[in-house]
Amino acid sequence: MSGRRSKKQLSWARLAEIIGHSKEWSTAALLGQMTLTEAQARAVGEALDLPDEAVALLQVVPYKGALPGAVPTDPLIYRFYELVNVYGTTLKALIHEEFGDGIMSAIDFSMDLTREPDPKGDRVRIVMSGKFLPYKTY
Repeated sequence: MSGRRSKKQLSWARLAEIIGHSKEWSTAALLGQMTLTEAQARAVGEALDLPDEAVALLQVVPYKGALPGAVPTDPLIYRFYELVNVYGTTLKALIHEEFGDGIMSAIDFSMDLTREPDPKGDRVRIVMSGKFLPYKTY
């Protein structure tokens, strides 16, 4: 996917426009973590000159969260792993204090990634919003 995208000089944002969703969701879909509709897959296929087999694969329900190993080795992805290792218990404590016993949904979820100018070096700003799902008693 990335090779064809680079060859065609199409940004993730442009492909998201073709798909009709956010750049964050669309990028996840094109990297195999979400499912495109037939119309979306065909539109991407036309834009990237993908073979029919690739267009069909974009419509298959993926095995989500499938990284090649338990601990990521890519430096950028590892920083997120490290972030959760350092701040995971803090996030859990603060979410539970604010909302009660439950989890933040990764299904009813949105994310926005932007560049934040800073004189000491631009910063990456990531805003995540997930529905709170309380645990049920039964």
